[in-house]
Amino acid sequence: MNPESRSLETLAIHAAQDVDTTTGAVMPSIVVSSTFARPHPEQPRAFAYARSNNPTRQTLEQCLAALEGARHGLAFASGCAAVSTLLQMLEPGQRLIASPDLYGGTYRILEQVMAPKGLEIRWVDLCDLEALDAALAEGPCAYVWVETPTNPLLRLVDLRALSEKAHRHGAKVVLDNTFATPVLQRPFELGVDLVLHSTTKYLNGHSDMIGGAILTCDDALAQKLRFLQNALGAVPSPFDCFLLLRGIKTLCVRMERHCQTALRLAEWLEARPEVETLYYPGLPSHPQHALAKRQMKGFGGMISLRLKGGWRAAESVLSRLRLFALAESLGGVESLVCHPAKMTHAALPAELKARLGIDEGLIRFSVGLESFDDLRADLERALGEESS
Repeated sequence: MNPESRSLETLAIHAAQDVDTTTGAVMPSIVVSSTFARPHPEQPRAFAYARSNNPTRQTLEQCLAALEGARHGLAFASGCAAVSTLLQMLEPGQRLIASPDLYGGTYRILEQVMAPKGLEIRWVDLCDLEALDAALAEGPCAYVWVETPTNPLLRLVDLRALSEKAHRHGAKVVLDNTFATPVLQRPFELGVDLVLHSTTKYLNGHSDMIGGAILTCDDALAQKLRFLQNALGAVPSPFDCFLLLRGIKTLCVRMERHCQTALRLAEWLEARPEVETLYYPGLPSHPQHALAKRQMKGFGGMISLRLKGGWRAAESVLSRLRLFALAESLGGVESLVCHPAKMTHAALPAELKARLGIDEGLIRFSVGLESFDDLRADLERALGEESS
């Protein structure tokens, strides 16, 4: 099947997954063998050892590449494994520009693992393109590392403008597309060089596996990454690859529902007196709403808000929610809520959290596929009891 001739909805179900010609199976097999026989020492087959490659993983990687419109896809054991492997491409003394409002795990890898080993990290607000210009002018830069929408404040970065500026200075652009997915945001069409995913989240969508991915259209980068993937060995199991392939089949319909319900909840929450500030790119009140409409095909299933009353109010609401489970992660069929300052972004220094606005009153919601009416009732009860 030529991926260019198919819609994203069709690719999610069929990319790299033809009917098995031997058995007629319509679903890809889970091949669990750790090693593969060859007829002669000088006659290798496509598969030799499962760390290097595996039929189920190969199917997944080809499917992921088709979804993002990439030439190459590489699967990893977690999103952090993908981040760590990509950073192994850099040498001590090289420079990386990144926005500080990243996923807390990425910040931890950069600041506490890579920086002590000699990687120079320049933290810049990438929503401010003039600040990016100034940072790029300071000297050679290997990567500009970005998330959009950001986690957890859902700020947006203009990917086309950022990519043009980075490329003029010889830097590659790395985008974590976990929040948006290829359904809502097409990074390679906007100039991005490397796309990351925590496939644990929306791509899988069922909160039952851990995984990560790197996608690229650059043959040379892909060759280096493939070497590192094999050498470092942070690869997913065949069963996790199968679970992810299964989850991807419903990605498009799930994202449509996530977006619909999140927008309705955001509109309702914005009018609540208990809410001090609401963060959702789909609302006209969002400062980058125009960019969201231009850059994205939908506004996502994540909502963040700041409650009046700080930690006391947040703790009360979190303790009263029933359908929104208090848990880290996001993107599953079930709705989740978390307190970023104490959970997902606990690794950030207190002064950085304060500067970014990740304070004690901030709550982040991952809106699932439950009934809008039931989710609203859950929030209304928790907020109403807090204010009573």
